[in-house]
Amino acid sequence: MSWTVADLMTPEPRTLAPTTSVMNAAHAMRMADVGTVLVMEGEELHGILTDRDIVVRAIAAGRDPLTTPVGEVCSRILVTVSPETSVGEAVRLMRDYALRRLPVVEADGRVTGILSIGDIAVARDRRSALGDISAAPANV
Repeated sequence: MSWTVADLMTPEPRTLAPTTSVMNAAHAMRMADVGTVLVMEGEELHGILTDRDIVVRAIAAGRDPLTTPVGEVCSRILVTVSPETSVGEAVRLMRDYALRRLPVVEADGRVTGILSIGDIAVARDRRSALGDISAAPANV
């Protein structure tokens, strides 16, 4: 089977404004049971924020999570894919750029989803170690 990103992506990813505090972002991630949110300035993709970004770029750097906006600690150099991109191409991009997630963006700039290595692992082989871990329920 020749999958496209649209076949595997998580649609309607959680989004936050760049002015959202790191603390509020952490709460939003917990409530949505996700480790990544897309940072949107209006309808435009501004960045991507992961739970690791919160730990490394905010907490470990001594920044106050109550006052630090996510726009200051999110990743701004983004590699994106379209829904029509082949999963093979998405995997190549993840490998080349050492990424675990790719925002999915339409030609008009509209964000429609996010693709993770976990999404790919579950689809390719649910019984693989990564597939099994990715499909497991949250431990929160």
